[in-house]
Amino acid sequence: MADPAATSTVEGPGGTAAQPVAAAAHADEHFSGRPVSWVGVAITCVGFVIGGVAFFPHLTWWLMWVGAGVAVLGIIVLLFAKTFSEDWY
Repeated sequence: MADPAATSTVEGPGGTAAQPVAAAAHADEHFSGRPVSWVGVAITCVGFVIGGVAFFPHLTWWLMWVGAGVAVLGIIVLLFAKTFSEDWY
């Protein structure tokens, strides 16, 4: 038996074109990104946390620079994974 949602149509803009309901529902799907993008985001967040911890109870410069380096490493992972150009929907 055919799926009624796949065979139904929805009136397009101006009432001229019809498009399948499945295509209209596809626009509302959630896209959570690729795993490599989440790894890059996690590395960047860890770098910011390390850098933030370096400020308490007093500024520890070497730890702040380690955090900055980890954050930059995460950004490099995001750039090589093309997260900024492909995962942005």
